[in-house]
Amino acid sequence: MAFNGTEGSPILPEVAGDWTRRFRETYKGGTTGHFFGRDILLQLLEQPGAVGIRFYYAIDKDGKRQLIAVAADAEQNDQLGTGRAVADDSCPCPPWLSQANILNS
Repeated sequence: MAFNGTEGSPILPEVAGDWTRRFRETYKGGTTGHFFGRDILLQLLEQPGAVGIRFYYAIDKDGKRQLIAVAADAEQNDQLGTGRAVADDSCPCPPWLSQANILNS
């Protein structure tokens, strides 16, 4: 099945809140989210052939959870190689948290 850029769909905030609460209860005290700025996300999406972004869970050399982002094409392939961007250096939550809401409290 090929990607066409329409993958994913909205969910109700209450459902998202239940899911993130369950995660926080399961993995107490750890990273609960990551923030990527607009510029790097646009850099990924503006690469030729990109129809979306794939996110990979990762653990860095210090044992901390990371989230890696890479553009993907319609054939479901990661866009890697010369001139292609792969994103890291996100802002982990905590400490960079939103004000309290159903997704983080």
